[in-house]
Amino acid sequence: ITVLNAPGTIDADYRGEVKVPLINHGDRPFVIARGERIAQLVVAAVVQLSWKEVAELPATARGVSGFGSTGR
Repeated sequence: ITVLNAPGTIDADYRGEVKVPLINHGDRPFVIARGERIAQLVVAAVVQLSWKEVAELPATARGVSGFGSTGR
């Protein structure tokens, strides 16, 4: 059993029923009983921001090193 479209995003103004689309990759029926834990919900605040274009970025301790460059 796989959750389709995971993770998904529910818009802040959505007022309908929240559903969990599942797919059964097996060859036998898979029954889900009421109350079973089949998904997670993570609630996150909506942040409004504005972008400011700059000619250059200031230097940081990380420098220009990218993904995986911290050695951990």
